[in-house]
Amino acid sequence: MRARKINRTQFLSFPALLLYSIFFVYPLLKGIGMSLTDWDGMGSANFVGLRNFAKFFQDARATGDIRTTLIFAAGSAVFLNLAGLGYALLMEQPFRGRSAARVIIYLPAIISPLIMGYIWYFLLQPGRGFLYHAAEQLGTTFFLGKWMNHYPTTMAVLIFVNVWQYAGMTMIIYLAGLKNISPDIREAAIVDGAGSWQRFISVTLPLLMPAIRINVVTNIIGSLSVFDVIMSLTEGGPGYATESLSIYIMRMCYGSRTGYSTAVAMILFFMILIPVLISLYLTKEKGDA
Repeated sequence: MRARKINRTQFLSFPALLLYSIFFVYPLLKGIGMSLTDWDGMGSANFVGLRNFAKFFQDARATGDIRTTLIFAAGSAVFLNLAGLGYALLMEQPFRGRSAARVIIYLPAIISPLIMGYIWYFLLQPGRGFLYHAAEQLGTTFFLGKWMNHYPTTMAVLIFVNVWQYAGMTMIIYLAGLKNISPDIREAAIVDGAGSWQRFISVTLPLLMPAIRINVVTNIIGSLSVFDVIMSLTEGGPGYATESLSIYIMRMCYGSRTGYSTAVAMILFFMILIPVLISLYLTKEKGDA
């Protein structure tokens, strides 16, 4: 009887395993094989071993793209979670118009990031943007006239736009986590004399760990593979200063260096995989051990 149940379970899991193999395992193995060639996307491919990987780490532009990608990912992941949790704690409180406020906060997340980037570019464009002219009428342009000339301010704008767009999505996951916390637990903490900050640290945060895990993982994956917001706001400029690895891969591929770009994609894959595994380990619950 038990053997029949196991066989039935294996049979029911076969379609999912088949789809996983077709859409993940096969492309991954194909990509690994392609990364070891000098294929230009048109002609025949010649095996070059690890030469593509060696060229990548010898390219100053590529290593600069790693720095940009990591800085963007770190800033976005941190501020997305802080903003999303802050929004969730605020939206959990009862007040008039709460549903409309939730919709307004979440609305940017359903807009294409490429379109959102262009909207912000028209607002922030140095010398011609709407916000630049508005600030000029007030007698000061702050940093709006030169934000693209300095790497720190450019990265700050990119992170700000990304956080502004996707904080609502992070908020929704945190709201779901807050809703699953039993009111009895919070009431017991109040009876025990715990203050607001103590309840947040000792009760809310530990019980929000599943939501934190989901948000951290999804934010790391999305931020490390960033393409649209950088392409629409700066196109990787000035020069290649704000170019991400995703943009670098696209440009190498269109530059008839398909084998090399696939090798870079493999590097990006492991750049995403390693912090995701680390975050899953650090946020795992005791019952998962």
